[in-house]
Amino acid sequence: MLKSSDYKAYSKFIESLAKKLTKFYYSKLNKPFKTSNKLKGRGYDPVTSADKAFEKFIRKEINKKFPTHQVIGEEFGFKKSKSDYSWVIDPIDGTRSFVIGNPTWSNLISLNYKGDPILGLANFPILKKYYFNTSLNSAYVSDNGKKRKIKVNRKAIFSNMKLSAAFHGSLSLNQQKKIPQILKRMQFPCSDALSYSHFAEGKLDVVIQCGNKIWDIHALIPIIKSAGGIVTTWKNFDAKKAGNIICSANKNLHKKMLKILKPVSK
Repeated sequence: MLKSSDYKAYSKFIESLAKKLTKFYYSKLNKPFKTSNKLKGRGYDPVTSADKAFEKFIRKEINKKFPTHQVIGEEFGFKKSKSDYSWVIDPIDGTRSFVIGNPTWSNLISLNYKGDPILGLANFPILKKYYFNTSLNSAYVSDNGKKRKIKVNRKAIFSNMKLSAAFHGSLSLNQQKKIPQILKRMQFPCSDALSYSHFAEGKLDVVIQCGNKIWDIHALIPIIKSAGGIVTTWKNFDAKKAGNIICSANKNLHKKMLKILKPVSK
């Protein structure tokens, strides 16, 4: 367990990092960029010159302050050390959104202690806002410089829940037919990490996504949990394993949603 003074020091660092990242974007990266496809001929998984520049910048900031810590990044791999602390970085979550000019992309950074995500940052430079947690039970959004505490909508019930879902090409049409109750209720747009962030804010009640990698979800786990939400895989495993992820605003809702997802979560 971390001491509260540790939480304080680390959350101060991630807040200052959020501001630096937004500045960095507007001073260096808000211009034409190169895009290449990581999956050449086997699908589409874009990476841009901006992804790489962001990750280099984040690694440099972490290294300056915490040189002994481990770092795992989507673009530049794993810097191993003996430290119990590791940082997991997605330099641009939502690269597809970034490529087409949607403002919903973000920088995702998580601090893990002995493998468990304990602090998270989801920074949205274009939206001028960032989400983060400062302890096990305090999560915040800073919106245009104004900071406020956030909580999930604990009162959400199945009959009137706001559900956002995206299968990212991971569920075939036949599989989707097995979950008609979800297809019928997918009435709110799903936009990368912003959906998880909106959930933590109480604007959505359930978010379902497929095929998350550790850097897609680790930063969001502590934010969601600190805001009172429940986040697991579809099989009800620890979300830090990544993969197919669901978060719900309370236990009853989570139980019901896991049951509905059962036919496709084998």
